[in-house]
Amino acid sequence: MKTVCGIDLGTQSCKVVLYDYQAKKIIASSQAALELIAESDGTREQKAKWYEDALKSCFAELPEETRKTICAIGVSGQQHGFVPLDEKGKALYNVKLWCDTSTAAECEEISKAAGGEDKIIAQAGLPMRPGYTAPKVLWLKKNKPQAFKELRHILLPHDYVNYLLSGTYTAEYGDASGTALFDVRKRQWSKTIADLIDKTVLDCLPKLNDGQESAGMVSEEAASAYGIPQGIPVASGGGDNMMGAVGTGTVKDGFLTMSLGTSGTLYGYSASPVIDPSGDLAAFCSSTGGWLPLLCTMNCTVAVEELRDLFAADLEAFNNEAKKAPIGAEGIVMLPFFNGERTPNLPNGRASLNGITAANFKKENIFRAALESAIFGMRIGIEGFKKLGFTAKEIRLIGGGAKSQLWQTIAANVLELPVRVPASAEAAAMGGAIQALWCLAHTGASGISTSIEELCEEHVVTEGALIEPDKKSAAAYNEAYGIYSRYLGALSPLYT
Repeated sequence: MKTVCGIDLGTQSCKVVLYDYQAKKIIASSQAALELIAESDGTREQKAKWYEDALKSCFAELPEETRKTICAIGVSGQQHGFVPLDEKGKALYNVKLWCDTSTAAECEEISKAAGGEDKIIAQAGLPMRPGYTAPKVLWLKKNKPQAFKELRHILLPHDYVNYLLSGTYTAEYGDASGTALFDVRKRQWSKTIADLIDKTVLDCLPKLNDGQESAGMVSEEAASAYGIPQGIPVASGGGDNMMGAVGTGTVKDGFLTMSLGTSGTLYGYSASPVIDPSGDLAAFCSSTGGWLPLLCTMNCTVAVEELRDLFAADLEAFNNEAKKAPIGAEGIVMLPFFNGERTPNLPNGRASLNGITAANFKKENIFRAALESAIFGMRIGIEGFKKLGFTAKEIRLIGGGAKSQLWQTIAANVLELPVRVPASAEAAAMGGAIQALWCLAHTGASGISTSIEELCEEHVVTEGALIEPDKKSAAAYNEAYGIYSRYLGALSPLYT
């Protein structure tokens, strides 16, 4: 038996899967929880040591005999996080995460230095937003000057896991394009943007690899620490959205993947750059040679999780209660900005319930409004894709929220597109495993397809349930979305 290993380092947990690529099935998996440092100023951080500990825990859970079968490893990681390392590879400060909104002032400072947001988009293809890596680097310079003085390596979370496995400092185009330190058109680091932060920043950025290339080989130290074979290739890896695209087969035009997790993302493959002048759709690169225009909201399943905690309701009870409410929740609208928001750009945003009356103030309406609000946020992305000429055929739904049949139906009707739920629930980890296969093929391993499209067709199972939109329900949601948009427009000025 031969396997490839997919690692998915998320915000809440680290997951590892072992995929038998000859039998085409996952034979083992493990998971370790990750903590979160959260403060009222928008700070969201983790410690790099937690990633190392999580890896050890995950590999230790897998049987020793299965670990010996691993031929290659591919890593998916939460995007945008800033892992600052010194010359010896030691962390100088906590990892500031994608959901950290404490860097709004740094975004303004960089944008102003560049000559305005339009100039930033023209240079990098992205506006400067608190979620991205660039303002986090400036934050370190301003708030931790000694750590910044010792800074030698700027890595993203998946780059850091690659470093733990191989001892090399590398990045790949997909994840790198989400740093706002990268020119997405030219697919290279942007000296112009890096120099706006500090003249030393460009030298701290890692070497860039193509998606099918190896970031390095598993080192003797890593083999001993994790109980895995020494000398096997570590694929270049990628951001969780880029690997989710591979794991759902979104590697060619026409399909969109939507992830309902702590954050909500909607993205599709494009053979050419897709630059959104509004900045709502991030002009990312894919990890397979093209581009991956993407919408990200920071508060997708968050509202549901907060309400479940508040009402002590498990997921089944929550969904059953929400089903009692009609489309539009009898006029109750939730703006779910518990963590500020990235799209729309409201880093100081706050959550609110609106439209409450004595007649509609019911638990089922509040629960329904929370579910609907997550998909209303995604509709901004669908409208952006349409404006830019991207014609979608189908949405492939992944993430924890994809398990909810009610959410599946809401998504199909709000977005007016067929929704399919892929068979594998671990799309990002599976994407890492498939990329590891692609890397093996690139090294000359026999019997493995060399095309990422062929590999996805062979190993991604997409025969999940297909949910078609209902015309009557879609019309009702168009009306409900209009009400949501009016509340959003009225309240947004309070949070800018």
